[in-house]
Amino acid sequence: MELQFKLADAPEEAEREAARKLFLGEVDFLKGVVAMDGLPPDDRIEVCFAGRSNVGKSSLINALTRRKGLARASNTPGRTQEINYFQLGSERYLVDLPGYGFANAPVAVVAKWQALLKNYLAGRQSLRRAFVLVDFRHGIKPVDEEIMTLLDRSAVTFQVVLTKADKVKDKDYDKTLAQVREKLSKHPAAYPEIVLTSSEKGDGIPTLRAIIAGLT
Repeated sequence: MELQFKLADAPEEAEREAARKLFLGEVDFLKGVVAMDGLPPDDRIEVCFAGRSNVGKSSLINALTRRKGLARASNTPGRTQEINYFQLGSERYLVDLPGYGFANAPVAVVAKWQALLKNYLAGRQSLRRAFVLVDFRHGIKPVDEEIMTLLDRSAVTFQVVLTKADKVKDKDYDKTLAQVREKLSKHPAAYPEIVLTSSEKGDGIPTLRAIIAGLT
């Protein structure tokens, strides 16, 4: 029997090359959105990136696009309360959601952001996939499961991207991967493949580019 939530295979050469060209093209910051009426027209494919604070989301987006300062990390978890839109060529949006699990943000700020997130996920017809970033050193935490449950309820397919794979100790690799698979088995909206990445080393970046490029 095929393993549920297997690691995504490296793309075929043609897929890899098409994705490389897409991400070598124009990538620009479009706007930061703080309310639903600020969203750009729902006229092209979009994917979003979600992850708790300090999971390496900005580093991953920068690695995907080969642009060091495109997505900026905040040193203070919960400070960035905007949904940030980036144009990938003329037919795709990359959407950077604010980091969740912020201990220091005021309750009212968190509540407002959670409401915006729920509305965005439930009401965005062009959203093809959410990539939920999980620090491979720590596995899936309760705060990650909260966002996954929200994606289940919104019927948005999500795919887990394990970050910082180069920093995982060999002795923890299999155990943490098993934990991730076990947690994902409880989420009906979870896509059945996991992407293993290291923004620092470039591992998994071509695979993730090819997945994004192949969505229609």
